[in-house]
Amino acid sequence: MFKQITIIGAGLIGGSFGLAAKASGNGSRIVGCDRAHVLERARKMGALDAGAEDPLEAVKGSDLVLLATPVGTIIDLIERIGPVIPPHVLITDVGSTKKDILERARAVFGSQVGERFLGGHPMAGKEHSSIFSADPTLFRGATWFFVPSGPQQNLSSAPIMEYRKLLERMGANVTILEAERHDRICAWISHLPQMVSTALAGILLDEFGDSPDLQGITSRGLREMTRTASSPYSMWRDVAHTNTANLEKALSALEQRLSQIRENLRTQGLKEQFEQANKFELKPREP
Repeated sequence: MFKQITIIGAGLIGGSFGLAAKASGNGSRIVGCDRAHVLERARKMGALDAGAEDPLEAVKGSDLVLLATPVGTIIDLIERIGPVIPPHVLITDVGSTKKDILERARAVFGSQVGERFLGGHPMAGKEHSSIFSADPTLFRGATWFFVPSGPQQNLSSAPIMEYRKLLERMGANVTILEAERHDRICAWISHLPQMVSTALAGILLDEFGDSPDLQGITSRGLREMTRTASSPYSMWRDVAHTNTANLEKALSALEQRLSQIRENLRTQGLKEQFEQANKFELKPREP
């Protein structure tokens, strides 16, 4: 069991992790690192036992460090805290792109990267990313990717197995994926849907503004399609910067498909588009 866990970034994911760890009966002391008012809120919610604004102070005495910040900050934190954290401490993250993060981890830890750092990414979230949206059930039934630093990393080591058991007690389904494949898949299944939601909300605003006619309409489909449009730019900027090529390819494919639909609005081609789409189904996974 981890005696003490430090969560750097006490927002939606970090706060939910703290709450879920407490609910799992893990027994670890949870220390947070964020701005003072965020830490205060997280303590009142029961997600943290203690907090510190300085990452170097927050990691003292912990045997697991979770980096739960935007991707760019995760990369900077590896550089900043990696060299001062004892070698026995497992450092992991929740960033939604992995290639650049693991490249920085390899640069900082060298040949010891497999013992020091494990890439991770929970496929869980909400449109609002603050501590106020934290939820102990957020990871229940969600895929949590383990993305090794290389083929040499021992995912059966004691710290990694203990971490995996903790996530599984939270209800997460751990899946192992190498970095390049992870970033390609997430560009299509996570990053592209976000950009679609952002674009749709933007053009609706351009077309209708705050028209009461639109605001008075209850449309479940529209609400689901635009739900994540309120997600923060600060997080998605880093995603776009670190997964540009994959996201560009996905956006180009979507543009082509939309063009085909537009060109076939009055032809049999539209039926073919619907028939093909009807074959796609995401089956829910139970924890």
